[in-house]
Amino acid sequence: MVYLYVKKKKKIVYVFPTARLSVSPSSSQFFDGDFVSLSCEEDDSSAGWTLRRNTTTDTRAECGDEFGRSDGSLCIINDIVPMDSGVYWCESREGNVSNMVNLTVTGGSVILQSPVLPVMEGDDVTLLCKTKTTPSNLTAAFYKDGSLIRKQPTGHMTIQHVSRSDEGLYKCDISGHGESRSSWITVTGEASDLFFLLFMQFVCVGGTQQTKPETYIFLNQFQVLPHLLLHQPPLPPSPPHFTLLLRRLLRLVHLVRLLLLCNPLLLSLCWCLFPPYLGCCWFYWLYW
Repeated sequence: MVYLYVKKKKKIVYVFPTARLSVSPSSSQFFDGDFVSLSCEEDDSSAGWTLRRNTTTDTRAECGDEFGRSDGSLCIINDIVPMDSGVYWCESREGNVSNMVNLTVTGGSVILQSPVLPVMEGDDVTLLCKTKTTPSNLTAAFYKDGSLIRKQPTGHMTIQHVSRSDEGLYKCDISGHGESRSSWITVTGEASDLFFLLFMQFVCVGGTQQTKPETYIFLNQFQVLPHLLLHQPPLPPSPPHFTLLLRRLLRLVHLVRLLLLCNPLLLSLCWCLFPPYLGCCWFYWLYW
């Protein structure tokens, strides 16, 4: 449970229930017929977290009712199949969501085992190229964003002290066996993303214990609600030299949008000081 506390007002302005979705085995790719369990590790057991998913055939499907077997906070899929590929997340009764995991199930003979959750900057990351029928110690070639990184004789590769530049689409290839599907690896800072979301919540709540409905909707859009995600794997990123710039620009656009949407006084002030700029903001707010 994360609390946002304002010392001056001596009150908690927002309570942010949290849950963490974990996958066992820890991988985003699986072979057809593998056993997979997903768990909502909750900070607040009273939140009533439910595991849901989006696939090409299901929307907001609930574990135990429409797929898998529910066992408390666990969701068990005994024989996962390609149609189980999709986005999985935990959701509380109040509508809060956990981190989201994109699982890919292949009928092929090669998969890439990579971190299913975001990795912290500075950590070491190991990628493992596995085959379904033979020992996974064969020479494998590893690729990032379509470019060859290196070939490893043991079938695994370790990236030491990862940074934001290591973020991207990874895949592997084993000669004579085939190529894996691509998986996205996310690299995150220690607290920047959480701080940003809490800051936006504080700005929009304005010192009260209730969140405006429109604020809640837009915050959840910024967090990328699973039902807004496409079912296909992410597209290849832009060229590395401006990928980070694009990410920062999009975050700035979201920040401006939420600030204007949640603070009428700021909106009025901007109208007086920057009429041409605000015209663009109005167009963006109303029609995007």
